[in-house]
Amino acid sequence: MVSKKNLKKAQESINSRLALVMKSGKYTLGLKSTLKTLRKGKAFLVLISDNCPALQKSEIEYYAMLAKTGVHHYSGNNIDLGTACGKYFRVSTLAITDAGDSDIVKHVPQAGAAKEDK
Repeated sequence: MVSKKNLKKAQESINSRLALVMKSGKYTLGLKSTLKTLRKGKAFLVLISDNCPALQKSEIEYYAMLAKTGVHHYSGNNIDLGTACGKYFRVSTLAITDAGDSDIVKHVPQAGAAKEDK
């Protein structure tokens, strides 16, 4: 089991990389636009909040598996994910189409392995 200190450190690391994506990269927020991006095959990484409904979560995971895109389950709820994105609203799903200056796609283990095969 991962200790609380390591979990918090990893969370802060993802938050800082996510903030860099928001400044320099391209992304889509929300379920509908995430699914559209996955269907087009343009997403490099998908972030799903902890309290996203199970049906939506499984649908996103299915499309991501078909598109060979990495999926990261964000350990906070949708309010925390929205705050990490620098938004004042809730964000349940987020698709990163261009990481910009950030190395978030290489940092998240599932995402790096999925895009290397492609």
